Amino acid sequence: MFLAVLVALMCSCNSNKFKVSGVVEGAGDTTTLFLETSVNGNWLFVDSVVTSGGKFSFSQDAPEYPNIYRLGYRDKSIYFPIDSVDNIEIKTSIKKFDEDYTLSGSDNAVKMMNIDKKAAMFAKKGDTSSEEFIKWKDQLSRDLVKDPAGIVSFYLINKYIGEKPLFDPLDKKDFKIIGAVTNAFSNFRPNDPRTGYMVDNFKQGLSQRRSEAAPGDTIVATQALLIDIKLADKKGKMQSLQEVSSHGNLVLLNFTMQSQTFSPSLNKLLNDMYSKYKGRGFEIFQVCLDDNEAQWMQSVASLPWIVMRDPDGEYSRNAGAYNVTSIPTVFIIDRKGEIVERVANIEQLEASISKYI
Repeated sequence: MFLAVLVALMCSCNSNKFKVSGVVEGAGDTTTLFLETSVNGNWLFVDSVVTSGGKFSFSQDAPEYPNIYRLGYRDKSIYFPIDSVDNIEIKTSIKKFDEDYTLSGSDNAVKMMNIDKKAAMFAKKGDTSSEEFIKWKDQLSRDLVKDPAGIVSFYLINKYIGEKPLFDPLDKKDFKIIGAVTNAFSNFRPNDPRTGYMVDNFKQGLSQRRSEAAPGDTIVATQALLIDIKLADKKGKMQSLQEVSSHGNLVLLNFTMQSQTFSPSLNKLLNDMYSKYKGRGFEIFQVCLDDNEAQWMQSVASLPWIVMRDPDGEYSRNAGAYNVTSIPTVFIIDRKGEIVERVANIEQLEASISKYI
């Protein structure tokens, strides 16, 4: 089995192509379809094909970074993401090209299809204020925060329903979501060509919000730049990362597990820094992914900083929002409440902290 997986991976890497194919019912041998890709708010032509008996197929070099593509027929388009060597299959018809279609080949493609179909339903009704729409958008927001650096998240914060943006920078709640995605791309995908585009849009949104603010209103950019974590600490007190980071302290955010063999040495390192810098506005916000609560309580009893256990453990949404793929993982949040560094080498942690303290 492992050999089969290895062979499949080797073939995939060697081909380094993605494929988009399918069938369009009602199309003959003269129907032209075109493939386009998203480039920072614009659409760039990639290729075109003429269907044969309604069937079509595109094969293109895999993109360096995940991106949004669309299959077009006249003025109608079907949108989908491509991540490396995806093989996307589309089934639709000439009459209802961008309405009654199915996508398969990747989870993100299916997710985007369901989002677009639901959005089209609300657009057709002209209904973006109903309770049903609000509930749907709230669920989208929760799903988005689970993977803020994902390509679907990028798609969502740039999506319009009719003439109105799905996530409006003038709306306080929406602006936090936009900020969370922008921040995640800045930290986890700094070289992605979409990142600079989102940062520019975020700054424009911030400027627009400030100009639209009524006298006495306060707009705090840091609220949008940090993905909040709310958990109960070892004493049962609810702690908020956003709140802790709003007091002008330098905050070390640490995802870890007290049950791991590295934990004692890590805690000693943190304790040394905490003792050294706590009088200079330094705080530690430690999120533990331990399953056994009793053992965890025993392990953290003497720790002097803010320490919490995420009951979701290794399936933590909080860890997912910060793209934590290994532990320990450490972030540094500056006195403005912005993530300024993801520390790659724990041995260099104090050197990193000293740059900002």
